[in-house]
Amino acid sequence: MLTLAFDTATEVTTSALVDDGEVLGERFSRAQTLLEDVDALLRQGGAHPRDLDVLAVGVGPGSFTGVRIGLAAAQGLALSLDLRGAGVSTLAALAAGAPGALPVIDARRREVFTLADGIAVVLAPAALDVEPGTVCVGDGARRYREVLEDKGAVVPPDGDERHLPRARFHAQLVGELGPVEAIEPLYLRVPDAERSLR
Repeated sequence: MLTLAFDTATEVTTSALVDDGEVLGERFSRAQTLLEDVDALLRQGGAHPRDLDVLAVGVGPGSFTGVRIGLAAAQGLALSLDLRGAGVSTLAALAAGAPGALPVIDARRREVFTLADGIAVVLAPAALDVEPGTVCVGDGARRYREVLEDKGAVVPPDGDERHLPRARFHAQLVGELGPVEAIEPLYLRVPDAERSLR
């Protein structure tokens, strides 16, 4: 089964082409170049868009705009290629790439998205409850390194690949397939634009 996976929820967009568990190609860029990355991955893998079987798309939490770009691209691809797909939590993909680590995504507004008892939450970095020695990964862990390390957490160096929600793990985490237009984003809070109208 040929799977195209991508996640645009964080500052680094990740995409991958995976064939029955074998990674044929992987790219790291920005959300704005996602479709160029998809084209490059297909060429690298010697595949045509019509060869795709499944889409695995990151649903966040993360940047509202980034999540919307990813979902819109997935819907366009699914419509034009008649594909089914599944949404994958960006936090789950981060955790899959760093087994045993706590995923921490920068939520802006001096907050982070993370998991508490397996549930996605948004909270201030200082409110994050971590056991000493807990490895924290993600752009939120990098941004709030000092706060987390003061709590006894371990944050890998900034260039460590465990900080990226690598799309190769999205392909592994695909659950039940369905219509791509039915995939729901995981925002955890209202968008900034909607908040400013209140």
